[in-house]
Amino acid sequence: MLLEKLNWRYATKKFDPARPVPQDKIDKIVEAVRLAPTSSGLQPYDLLVITNPDIKAKILPIASGQTQVVDASHILVFAAWDTYTADRINAAFDFVEAERQLTGEALDNWNAYRHRLLNAYVPRDARTNFEHAARQSYIGFGFAIAEAAMLEVDATPMEGFDADALDELLGLRARGLRSVTMLPLGYRQADQDWLVGLKKVRRPKEEFVTVIR
Repeated sequence: MLLEKLNWRYATKKFDPARPVPQDKIDKIVEAVRLAPTSSGLQPYDLLVITNPDIKAKILPIASGQTQVVDASHILVFAAWDTYTADRINAAFDFVEAERQLTGEALDNWNAYRHRLLNAYVPRDARTNFEHAARQSYIGFGFAIAEAAMLEVDATPMEGFDADALDELLGLRARGLRSVTMLPLGYRQADQDWLVGLKKVRRPKEEFVTVIR
């Protein structure tokens, strides 16, 4: 089923602005992102869901005039932590500890792991930490694309935008975040989308996959 839907999907070039995505489908896509795995379970990024037409219009020049951002029903913005801090790591560990009600040896092991991460991540430079957090956001990004395909919601993976300008527009730096990717969601306007009927092209399996036995 998933492979069938992945063959169905493509990077939509023209959305139908008159067809909004139902909220229940957006909720499922967002939940897929929330459930995506991340390194040490830290979830070091936030997800913004944008529907405001004025904000979308301001994003248009930031996204080099790509009309998907104004025609799409929703825009998902994946914004990674700008760095790892002791407060952020401890908050994540404290939350898991409380949710799982850890005690005894399990709690000791959990706190030992906590301190390993604190000692490894906090001293690193912010650039290294941001790049690590950004890679985690890409996992959620992929989950969103896959879940959208399962629901037959069209999506356009997008990196072609001015991240600094988007951060300023959305006030991300003040929240300790930096934008990484955007994902406009909607429904294709097939009669105006030059890509819709073209064959999906990927590298052949025998060139793409190396099996090591």
